[in-house]
Amino acid sequence: MDQNRDGFIDKNDLRDTFAALGRLNVKQKDIDEMLKEVSGPVNFTVFLTMFGEKLKGADPEETILNAFKVFDPEGKRVLRKDSRILTTQADRFSPEEMEQMFAAFPPDMAGNLDYKNLVHIIIHGEEKDEE
Repeated sequence: MDQNRDGFIDKNDLRDTFAALGRLNVKQKDIDEMLKEVSGPVNFTVFLTMFGEKLKGADPEETILNAFKVFDPEGKRVLRKDSRILTTQADRFSPEEMEQMFAAFPPDMAGNLDYKNLVHIIIHGEEKDEE
């Protein structure tokens, strides 16, 4: 997401992220308005909250969930904190993005992050009740 690896998500990074999710017709005005909604630089945590609100009505939750499933070859519905797959496969996460994601969404005691719950929070903006 942070294409220039400066630790912050800017206009170009937002446009690239929308494009990766299939929204190619996002107007520059819309991106500028998104950035005006936050009071400072956009790091990964701020991005997840802000972008989740914008995804409503975009891709279905299942589409985003399927993107995370690429990083879960065993089908366990978790991302391992100590796994290198997010930093070596597909659109690679930087070490800073990994740190920010796990700070915003702490893994369980075993070091696992339930990405289905993460996607739910991104889309709906609230924690999912335990099933």
